[in-house]
Amino acid sequence: MAVSFSKSQYYRVFAVLVYRCVLPLFLGVSCVSNELPNEVLASSQPASPDSFRWTLTTAPQIINVSAYDPKERQRKGSSYTVHDLSALRRNGALGLIARCGKGGKLDDKCASFLLAAEKQKMLLGAYYFVLKGVDPSWQADQFVDQMLAIKSAKRLKTPEILLAGDFDSRSTPRDIVRFIDRIEQRTGHLPIIYLENSAALRKSLQTATMSQKKRIGQCPYWIALYSSSKAGLETPDRLMREYGIWREWVLWQYGGVHWDSRRKRSRPDSYRGIRYRAPDYFGDLDRPTERNAFNGTPRQLYHFWAKQSWDW
Repeated sequence: MAVSFSKSQYYRVFAVLVYRCVLPLFLGVSCVSNELPNEVLASSQPASPDSFRWTLTTAPQIINVSAYDPKERQRKGSSYTVHDLSALRRNGALGLIARCGKGGKLDDKCASFLLAAEKQKMLLGAYYFVLKGVDPSWQADQFVDQMLAIKSAKRLKTPEILLAGDFDSRSTPRDIVRFIDRIEQRTGHLPIIYLENSAALRKSLQTATMSQKKRIGQCPYWIALYSSSKAGLETPDRLMREYGIWREWVLWQYGGVHWDSRRKRSRPDSYRGIRYRAPDYFGDLDRPTERNAFNGTPRQLYHFWAKQSWDW
């Protein structure tokens, strides 16, 4: 993934690193946990392609959670709770994106998840599930207002947070644009856009106007793909091209979790297809999680997060 930054954006990256490394030294606490790749802190230049081989398991890992997490225990292994994410960090997760709400309802675990992630020095993110039938601008306002309330209530010190919009499969281009516009008005930053692998969404966005496509395309694309069984949609790049909007994707949700109504339990759903085969579980965790791979190196992930996040 090509990464380019202005001078002001490099200053933001520098400020983040000062917060994460220099300030803790003065306070007498540890810097970043030792799983954090040293190259993230060593240079502002992209890693050499020869020094980093991207795969689903070696790519920088981001976990996303909601009020339904953690899922039930399914095997032996390490576990995590809404208050303790050390197992996620030990298994290599560099960031956490917690669901803030859905439609008119707020999640009751978002604040605790974010506090626990901050304790592990993880990158912070939050997403809102934007439902059809509820004003997208209102949902954007509820999202921003709740994030500010969480930061205040939990006294979070992380200087920035990545915002994402997750859109109902019935959403129209107009719905998505209205949400984007309101988030930018309130925060000065664009959200990233998560789209489930939905034929209805693809059809809707394919018929968007040029101005709508341009506006949506300004937002980084968070792709969802667990299967390579559909012709023409076997890989993230092929699925992305179907929308006719983006030239690159940023995050790939390659590991999902579905409810098995017959067995009355959660079911891991991990990508197995062309070139890549994902395990059912994240590291040695004893339960399924929703997992994402960043399209770049660990260093590029930190630059992207600093560039795209809201200074809340």
